[in-house]
Amino acid sequence: MNILQSTRNNTPNAVTCCNLLSGALACVAAFHAFEPWWWGLQGYQVAFVLIALAAVFDFFDGFTARLLHAVSPLGKELDSLSDAVSFGLAPGMVLYNMLVQYEPESGVAYIAMLIPVFGALRLAKFNVSTDQSTTFTGLPIPANAIFWIGFTNFYAEHHADVPVLVVAVLVVALSLLMVCNLRMFSLKLHSLSVRENYKQYLLVLAFVICVGFCGVTGLAWAMLFYIVLSAVTKQD
Repeated sequence: MNILQSTRNNTPNAVTCCNLLSGALACVAAFHAFEPWWWGLQGYQVAFVLIALAAVFDFFDGFTARLLHAVSPLGKELDSLSDAVSFGLAPGMVLYNMLVQYEPESGVAYIAMLIPVFGALRLAKFNVSTDQSTTFTGLPIPANAIFWIGFTNFYAEHHADVPVLVVAVLVVALSLLMVCNLRMFSLKLHSLSVRENYKQYLLVLAFVICVGFCGVTGLAWAMLFYIVLSAVTKQD
């Protein structure tokens, strides 16, 4: 194998490793949740940025693999391992550190461990599935991570108004959603047709409205809209 071919085959994996690195750094930032860390942001806010950056790399690794005709079983497994860290462990660590800060005596912080555990189960189910190319079975782990970015941002600002029981129920509910049999539509557009992709366009509109009115917290509302829209519409 010459250098050019080797570079082509490994470029998508390098992008995937950037996803993993972003997720690992997000975990580090989570343990500095309320300390000024990078760029004048608190640790949990830096974690949000790094998880978002991981999502960008997660999109482009697949795009790069298809563009370079370098799709491989190794890349698929590496992608899942990276996603488990970036979209499972990292948001779980953000929530864990917030609960430790706000509920230090209750021990409820450990319920955040369900996020990476069920995220890994979700990825394992996806890897052995043969019918999740255009629709998903269960909540995709990146969507779950987006929800927790929005919710933990709200919790950081309004924790005194949020009963810890509500947080625990949300963790359990979202974790179970990742491994349930609910069919959910893919976020990818296969054409520009509004008729064929009306659910995706509705979700984009929901994102714009929710984030426009609620800022980062709006991400949680947009993901709840995604769940409801998937539940009430037929998936092809």
